[in-house]
Amino acid sequence: MTDSLKAYRAKRDFNVTTEPAGGQTRASDRPIFVIQRHDASTLHYDFRLEVDGVLKSWAVPKGPPDELGERRLAVPTEDHPMGYANFEGRIPKGQYGAGKVEIWDSGTYRNLRETGDEPASMNEALDEGKVEIFLEGRRLHGPYALIRTAGGDEPRWLWLQMKSDEDNEKS
Repeated sequence: MTDSLKAYRAKRDFNVTTEPAGGQTRASDRPIFVIQRHDASTLHYDFRLEVDGVLKSWAVPKGPPDELGERRLAVPTEDHPMGYANFEGRIPKGQYGAGKVEIWDSGTYRNLRETGDEPASMNEALDEGKVEIFLEGRRLHGPYALIRTAGGDEPRWLWLQMKSDEDNEKS
């Protein structure tokens, strides 16, 4: 079994940074998400989804999509430990990601993907490059998708807000 946090740990000096080295915090039986506003060398947002005990992560330069049909570039980053879901603070100068991190939104999510009559696992959805989830956060509430696109050597994803059942009723 590979250590999915190896890349995360290799980029950080835990004698200097207050970022969590590991640790798991579960406040809910449902999987969690967190969006962190990260004012590093450039301001961006980090979107993280709990999958198999780690936070799968994407850097989103322009922030979460806030209108139906709006697409946001989402660049995958290394997996983060579950303890990162509660991390806020300042990463010191000279450290990877130096700058201020604050939680912008958090909550739980539901996987909306299905294969036949069964829900697809999040790992299957990630492998296929099509994640459909319903976010239940303080700021974001509704269906969203992450779609992998061609990106040369580095895969790129698009993060978008999907049409909800409520939107369908208005049409």
